[in-house]
Amino acid sequence: MIKLKNNISIPQIGLGVFKIEPGAQMNDVIKYAYNIGYRLFDTAQMYHNEDALGNAIQANLIDRNDIFLISKVDNSNQGYKNTITSFYDSLSKLKTDYLDAFLIHWPGLNKSRTLETWRALEYLYKQNKVKTIGVCNFEKEQLQHLLSHCTIAPMINQIEHTPLMHDEDLLSFCKENNIITMAWGPLLRGNMENQKIKEIAQKYNKSPAQILLRWNIQQNIIPIPKSKNPARLEENFFVFDFTLEDKD
Repeated sequence: MIKLKNNISIPQIGLGVFKIEPGAQMNDVIKYAYNIGYRLFDTAQMYHNEDALGNAIQANLIDRNDIFLISKVDNSNQGYKNTITSFYDSLSKLKTDYLDAFLIHWPGLNKSRTLETWRALEYLYKQNKVKTIGVCNFEKEQLQHLLSHCTIAPMINQIEHTPLMHDEDLLSFCKENNIITMAWGPLLRGNMENQKIKEIAQKYNKSPAQILLRWNIQQNIIPIPKSKNPARLEENFFVFDFTLEDKD
């Protein structure tokens, strides 16, 4: 577990449910993932499957307090009142009375709208309806603007992060400001043909996916890979029994 700046604990790896279909597929994926040990589940209003995830959690008799549940406000729902309304809609779909994290999905070009949206997240946080608040896909300049205008600083920044998409300046800024980085798309969008990564995987007797996930974890970055395949779900989760050398 990793401690956020407000002392809330968050698992070191999670499962993204983007494009996982409602019904049997979602139910089976969540059941298998939970039984393996996944405790962080990441969805979004934009994915149109919050209700499916909520149904799967109930269908599998998963204790709500045993999981870390994340959703994100869609761009079309940004703004102060719209964000609050859509948040409660997300709660209803997910069949819960609180979220562990609620994030702004995309910064957009309208800075004033972003700040109004953030003000809504601050309100929800103060009302104890969400335990942590944060952002997605924010670059350094966008974070600086938000930090200079907010009352409560973001606790999470979820970004695409791989060895081929690595912004050291952004990561350093997040670390300096106690913002935990989460990595979406940590598995190179399924493109595992990088020869160097293959060689490192062979050295450790691990899969390329395990190497990529471990690389994030060792930087204190939380990867949220997505998979529907039981074998891949298991492979992705078991990345805590080895350590990459600094040179690798």
